[in-house]
Amino acid sequence: MGASSSTEQVPAEQREAESLAASTGALPMLRNAFTVLADPQTNTIPLHSLQKCFSLTVQNPECEATAIPAHFQRLLAHLGPSVVDLFFLAEKGGISWIEFLRGYVKCCGSASASSSFNALFRVFAMGVAKAGLPAKLMFESDDAHSKMSGFLIPTDLLMFLWMCYIMSWDSKDLELFGGERNHGLPDLSHLVLSSVLSCAEVGVDFNPWDCDILGMTMQLPAGKLHMWALRTVPSLPDCFTQFVHGRIQKCITSENKSDPSCSSVHDPPAIVDPNTTHLTRGRAWAISLTMRSTLREEILKVCFSSYSGGTNESLLYRSSLHGRGLNRFWSSVEGYNGPMLVLIAASLGDSYEDNGEVKRWILGALTHQAFENEDMFYGSAGCLYAISPVFNVFSSSAGKEKNFVYSHLHPTSRVYEPHPKPVGVAFGGSIGNERIFIDEDFSKVTVRHHAFDKTYQAGSLFPNQGFLPTEASVLEVEVWGLGGKNAKRTQTSYKKREELFTEQRRKVDLKTFASWEDSPEKMMMDMVSDPNSVRREDR
Repeated sequence: MGASSSTEQVPAEQREAESLAASTGALPMLRNAFTVLADPQTNTIPLHSLQKCFSLTVQNPECEATAIPAHFQRLLAHLGPSVVDLFFLAEKGGISWIEFLRGYVKCCGSASASSSFNALFRVFAMGVAKAGLPAKLMFESDDAHSKMSGFLIPTDLLMFLWMCYIMSWDSKDLELFGGERNHGLPDLSHLVLSSVLSCAEVGVDFNPWDCDILGMTMQLPAGKLHMWALRTVPSLPDCFTQFVHGRIQKCITSENKSDPSCSSVHDPPAIVDPNTTHLTRGRAWAISLTMRSTLREEILKVCFSSYSGGTNESLLYRSSLHGRGLNRFWSSVEGYNGPMLVLIAASLGDSYEDNGEVKRWILGALTHQAFENEDMFYGSAGCLYAISPVFNVFSSSAGKEKNFVYSHLHPTSRVYEPHPKPVGVAFGGSIGNERIFIDEDFSKVTVRHHAFDKTYQAGSLFPNQGFLPTEASVLEVEVWGLGGKNAKRTQTSYKKREELFTEQRRKVDLKTFASWEDSPEKMMMDMVSDPNSVRREDR
């Protein structure tokens, strides 16, 4: 195996396999895992042991928004065998050290984005076939770069996304996700509708606010689906690579090596009440799939409540909790020097009437810096999001403008301004023609066509958005801090200092007036009695 001494001659193919595995940084972990899983007599991993390692089953899953197809659990039950059959070549006695390394590199090694998505779709297609379901995706060959053909229907895509979601939470610290309670899956309809509008032929009467995902039968062509995933959720393959890595790593920490805990079943974290915040687990996970940085880990802490200890410490501001208006908003975000995610829930029509005429949608804006009280645009990077009912991301474009964020309060000094700047919060566009503008009272939000914006990419921020500006009622504004514990700690210190300074300004230190001669009362009386006398303050 790979643990042979340096004096022993190592075959060239083993050196090559170990070199590729070492490039991923996981070679020591793989050595230990092979020792745990391998049969000492054959020095190979039994096929059933590796299949069990990657098996994933959720008992009686529930969804917070829709019914779960009955065959979804069958699909999950065949996930482990599908991964092994696709990527780990079994020999006569089992899976050798070399094939174990090669299989890991196929799953977790460096690859192009297109190849990574190809591997992920292969796992799903193999699981569908093993579960005895109709096969809709086909591949020209077993090569990682082979062309994918066929189609999926919205129900298939929903199960595919749920499979990726379960792999995503499973790849975190698995000890946090154990438990005996049965929990549910998030609402991912916004992602499914995004692919439907991008890949399928829908009529003009299609209403994304009122549609049944499980009842849709339109076909999503494989080529278009692949392009949609590359553009909208580029980090989705990471769910699979992190799942494979996490499952193998879990084998090492198992106390009972004959029955590795990496094959045990875990339940997803508890459902966060979708009415609690507008950043539900499904929406937070979808946003995380657009990121490839430390920001992704921060928003996953919001997505997986157990991962962050079940707290919402990242929530900096919520209008229904902290009060509406720019001043309340400012008092909550001031001093936070880090990336922030702003969510705006709005409605077209009377939000108090629950009828088909009311159109509710949620927009998002990601800033990479602190908010500043400026009468001009500022910032260096950012993204806009259409979150609900249809998900889309609009990153910064390579245009001439860098108008990422605008946040302007009323000036403290009462100076006449012939051309006063708008008071409110905005993202993209230009002053007077902002792509998104929230007014001072946080009662109205104005959304303009992307033609007015040369900072962010083009696209509709809500379904059926026209060219004319749209004014909607603000239902809620939320701000989530994604700067980690250090940014939150710095803001807490800043607020404590501000409170201390405010308290000190309110107090009058009477000890400084030790005698009548130094007292403010005597000073006032002297001014009344002889206002023409020269005093220290007049000099």
